[in-house]
Amino acid sequence: MKKLLLSSIIVIIGFTFIGRLSYLQLFRFSPDQILDDPAIKKIYDYPERGYIYDRDGKLMVGNQPAYDVMVIPREVKPLDTLEFCTLLGIDKATFVSKMNVARHYSPRLPSVLVPQLSKEDYAKLQEKMRHFTGFYIQKRSLRYYNTHSAANVLGYISEVNEWELKNNPYYVAGELKGHTGIEKQYEEELRGRKGVKHIQKDRFNRDIGPYKEGKLDTLPKPGNEIQITLDKELQEYGEKLMHGKRGGVVAIEPKTGEILAMISGPTYDPALLVGRERSKNYSKLHYDSIAKPTWDRSILAQPSPGSPFKTLNALIALQEGVVTPETTFRCYHGFYVGNTLRGCHCGGGVRDMNSGIYQSCNAYFAGVFRKIYDKYPTTDQGMDAWEKHMKSFGLGGYLGTDLPTGAPGRIPDKTYYDKWYGDGRWAASTIISNSIGQGEVAATPLQLANMTAAIANRGYFYTPHIIKKIGGSGAIDPKYTEPNYTTIDRKHFDPVIEGMANVYEYGTARWLKIPGVDIAGKTGTVENFVRIDGERMQLTDHSVFVCFAPVENPQIAIAVYIENGYFGARYAGHIASLLIEKYIKGEISRTDLEKKMLEKTLEHEYAKPYSGEPFKINQREW
Repeated sequence: MKKLLLSSIIVIIGFTFIGRLSYLQLFRFSPDQILDDPAIKKIYDYPERGYIYDRDGKLMVGNQPAYDVMVIPREVKPLDTLEFCTLLGIDKATFVSKMNVARHYSPRLPSVLVPQLSKEDYAKLQEKMRHFTGFYIQKRSLRYYNTHSAANVLGYISEVNEWELKNNPYYVAGELKGHTGIEKQYEEELRGRKGVKHIQKDRFNRDIGPYKEGKLDTLPKPGNEIQITLDKELQEYGEKLMHGKRGGVVAIEPKTGEILAMISGPTYDPALLVGRERSKNYSKLHYDSIAKPTWDRSILAQPSPGSPFKTLNALIALQEGVVTPETTFRCYHGFYVGNTLRGCHCGGGVRDMNSGIYQSCNAYFAGVFRKIYDKYPTTDQGMDAWEKHMKSFGLGGYLGTDLPTGAPGRIPDKTYYDKWYGDGRWAASTIISNSIGQGEVAATPLQLANMTAAIANRGYFYTPHIIKKIGGSGAIDPKYTEPNYTTIDRKHFDPVIEGMANVYEYGTARWLKIPGVDIAGKTGTVENFVRIDGERMQLTDHSVFVCFAPVENPQIAIAVYIENGYFGARYAGHIASLLIEKYIKGEISRTDLEKKMLEKTLEHEYAKPYSGEPFKINQREW
């Protein structure tokens, strides 16, 4: 009886083991499980990253060969550390540190010891690698830039960090990944798919051939080429014009929402973030807290929009039926709020909508703003209506672009002012600065360009985007091809556009006309305050300009914002004018203006601690 019981137990245990092993082999086996097998070595074959072309098919980003020195810590044998470090161009302390990191990651999986060797360094090292067991060289592609521009748009690639390794099983230590710009946004399309080879080892840890005759091996799949909406020549020209200036420039094609140029100044050459000097160069750029070259002012700066905002207040007033284009307001070289005179530089007199726009009359738009609120029985209702119209132009929120970062700007609502002043303790006159684009409103250059495109289209815009085509398919996300309609009827745009066109004929930009090109635009001079030692100080004004051209068949809409650039028609207006001529005509006829903008800088302004008289922090100025 005991023998029978013992035999039964042995048989049951045997069948249990056989069943479990069969289940694991037939139903639970995954190629990833061989990572746990110390007798299998996994070698990755990295594909070429996809190329990036501009809207006309001009190459912007390609690839160049580079070589990583890899290490498998448990396979390393005693070596001449001094000789090896000399060949690698590193010191012993760095070598020890890198080895410790590699062991911490995995003693049996490969890690990058020294990344991105040049072809010259690779040639010197290759013939001696046989002396250093446990180390090998892995070829990969690095980015090659066929432009010195667009670093803020293109972005850069760098090694995956620990968080990414833990949260994305696709990546392994040492792999490169897009971290900003297009490289980040379209990482999955650009990176392709890496191939893998599985090598069987014997009990002496020697390679003996492909595991399972290579049945589990895969070939690399190259990344997709992508075509973006940027105009390479316009982007490069704009960055030259922004030399020595801080600010943002965005140009959009109104009929598609395609971004033609997106410039941040100051900027840097994207090639600085490639190769073994990448880390040192990035630290230098990133920690420049004064010029902030890595901070993309075109989509992150949120200044007050200034006088370009007046055009939207005019449109809202027309839509609400509180004024007509013929309605007039008198300017007393400003206007009164209570007993306080708020200034204006238009020269004074009676203004209708047309002259109010082209002369940029503050008093006219203060009157228009009051009319909007006076229509409603309560200030809260007036605020709701005004806010709804403003946000329909894409202001005060994220536009939904395919850019991996950005800022929302600000369109204040009643809750905002209730917190500031108290419920029922504020009125249109309290927030009158919003009538001229100062006060609490804020917009990024991208939002201003999109707003201008909506005006150019007479009431709608396409979500701004940077992608034009992925691979061989022309298909992109449908949301970029569907129009977004504002709350303003089409008929109300004509008188506002007429006023913007007259800005060039009779108004604040009359000396910026381009021969043979009809332009509609609006200047803006934005007061600039900072707080120093508890005091509110006024610095040199920011220069803002928006425009589109040609008026009847818009091909380009531009917003330019220049920090400390004086009045709107000065730096911002000049740069916008040159960019429009470059894009529409292909060449510059006003070479004297071009020379001036290429050579003139504002470094003297940025060197000033402050200028002007101090203002109290709680004093609301515009």
